[in-house]
Amino acid sequence: MSREILDAMTVLGREKGIAPEKLRLALEDALLSAYKKQPDSAKYARVELDPETADFRVIELIIPERLEAHLIVETIDEGTVYDPETGEMIEPADPEIDPAKFAEYKDQIDERDVTPGDFGRIAAQTAKQVILQRIREAERDMMFEEYRDRVGELITGIVQQSDSRYTLVQIRERVEALLPKSEQVDGERYDHSQRVKAVIKEVSPSTKGPSIIVSRRDPELIKKLFELEVPEIADGLVEIANVAREPGYRSKIAVVSHADGVDPVGACVGPRGSRVRMVVSELRGEKIDIIPYNDEPARFVAKALSPARVREVLVDDEGKQATVIVPDDQLSLAIGREGQNARLAARLTGWRIDIKSETEFAAEEQESGYEEEETQGRCAAVMSTGRRCPNAALPGSRYCGLDSHQALADQPTDLMPAAEADESPAPIEVPAEDALDEAVEKTS
Repeated sequence: MSREILDAMTVLGREKGIAPEKLRLALEDALLSAYKKQPDSAKYARVELDPETADFRVIELIIPERLEAHLIVETIDEGTVYDPETGEMIEPADPEIDPAKFAEYKDQIDERDVTPGDFGRIAAQTAKQVILQRIREAERDMMFEEYRDRVGELITGIVQQSDSRYTLVQIRERVEALLPKSEQVDGERYDHSQRVKAVIKEVSPSTKGPSIIVSRRDPELIKKLFELEVPEIADGLVEIANVAREPGYRSKIAVVSHADGVDPVGACVGPRGSRVRMVVSELRGEKIDIIPYNDEPARFVAKALSPARVREVLVDDEGKQATVIVPDDQLSLAIGREGQNARLAARLTGWRIDIKSETEFAAEEQESGYEEEETQGRCAAVMSTGRRCPNAALPGSRYCGLDSHQALADQPTDLMPAAEADESPAPIEVPAEDALDEAVEKTS
């Protein structure tokens, strides 16, 4: 083989990030396979490169019969496997001695040069095939290494084709991802040349390159879309604590601020709802409720049931269960169509939620009565319904942070005045999809 081919192989390997030693060994293995296909080839041989002349030589290994028999027995013993179905030991049908074993008995093995006369032509053809194959393999490996650490990342791709099983999305040149039917949103169409956003769900190696699975149903998609639209989330000032999603219909996200003066809900909604509207548009009309996260379970559960108004929340910390009392006219809104609103609120908070109307709760209380819930560590204020305030008491105080409840410290009783009792425990109304609607409602 000419020196030019060896030099070209070295340069190409360097450009593609393949170690020259790896290419050389691969080429030697390929040339040995090519030599074995020739008639009258030696039974045991190796191919080695002469670094001075860039020529390949075929070296026959002359192994004594006793040593050969010993190595074959070793190979059979190492290759024998246990068949769990039959309970028998299965030996390899045609055992091949590992070339590495020959090095251990080098002093007992004779060698001779058996390079065929036309081996230069064979070497040149084989070198080209091996180099191209190794370059393709190296590109696949590099592509897999690039994408396997990007699971959960948002990508934008172009739809190449779509059928009943999956949609093929091109991420960039020569890199394609699969959007399976199980990761598609019901009702969405993916037309040819259409741009779609998705998150990388899974990356696995394959013979044709990395298999990249992307998803439009994963809740992580909503997080990444808000991170794209809301600078406060990208900068870490606002964090999406949790996401509950029913793809294509409705989602709820809980947001928390890590900076003073930054309203997490307002940041996600944006001016006149512009930011949340962009996310809704990308999700093709899926409704999104933005809920402020709260460490107090009662308040968090109440806000998670937005847009319904909640009158009172009774919590069982041990069982992580919450009984929510809502006005009679808010019951259907709190439950939602086919229980969707309540179901999403339960996923968002991680609490089991039982929703009752005021009339239903009062009737049940009269019949069987509710045991007084544990009040240690909670606000001692008693509302007009006779129940304790669900909020946690402030450190060093018997009451929560509400001014009307703190005022009870100077009163002889924990019972709230009738005029204030209905105002203090009412949960804060949570903005829904558009902040503009809330502003209009407040001014009207």
